[in-house]
Amino acid sequence: MKFAICNETYEGWAFEDQVRSVAEIGYHGLELAPFTFAENVNNISPRRRRELRTFAADHGVELTGLHWLLVSPKGLYLTDPDPAIRRKTVRYLQAQVRFCGDIGGRQVVLGSHNQRNVIDGVEYEDAWKYASEGIHAASEVGEEYGVFFLVEPLPEPDCNFILNLAEARSMVEFIGHPNCRMMVDVKSMCAEKKPIKELIVGNSDLLEYVHANDANLRGPGFGETDFVPIFAALKSIGYQGFISVEVFNYNPDPVTIAKESLRYMKKCMGEAGRAHNL
Repeated sequence: MKFAICNETYEGWAFEDQVRSVAEIGYHGLELAPFTFAENVNNISPRRRRELRTFAADHGVELTGLHWLLVSPKGLYLTDPDPAIRRKTVRYLQAQVRFCGDIGGRQVVLGSHNQRNVIDGVEYEDAWKYASEGIHAASEVGEEYGVFFLVEPLPEPDCNFILNLAEARSMVEFIGHPNCRMMVDVKSMCAEKKPIKELIVGNSDLLEYVHANDANLRGPGFGETDFVPIFAALKSIGYQGFISVEVFNYNPDPVTIAKESLRYMKKCMGEAGRAHNL
């Protein structure tokens, strides 16, 4: 397993300084929010894409992929009843998949609850159809660029569409594309009724990525969520991908968040490994 952190944690920092910091702290990867680079990724030149990829690689950091996909540009909505808005949204998702591939990333995570919620007056079945068509179209570009398009469940009250891992799995299976898979988020799993171990093991065949955070929206180790059984479950399925720290509370500061989250996760991974070997 490898550790990453989301770059919006370093709000206001230049990309190069973000990379230097995570490399010094000991992370293997950096996950990117596209809106921190440009309002529209189509405006990021091929030269700049090469620079991002090369600079990270030169510092031993992998750019794992993208999340927070539809924050900008304004007017995007995956489940809107207006076909023109959906076409614009899907084209932008495809552009982000290309951007991800160009910078060496492997995962594009669809959260974006504010741009996927079912709108009043739209039937749930229609929203499902609209979303599945868009995700399939993005996954097709992912196949071309070596990128997985990942469905992220988001619980209430933040979202009213694809709330849990069972629904995310249903969407992935409904789409049936090899580059459409799913990810797990610790904060979101804490809102589910099933134990986290059962959720991880039960979806291991489609699991591609992990977001690490506490149920209190802070980093691992900054709350009451115990990560030892989480790492034990990941070890039990042979997971070898990234575990990426994603926080929504940026206090006290990015360096402290990054250092303490990594220290805590390594501690829990060690304890999980010792228990696994007993």
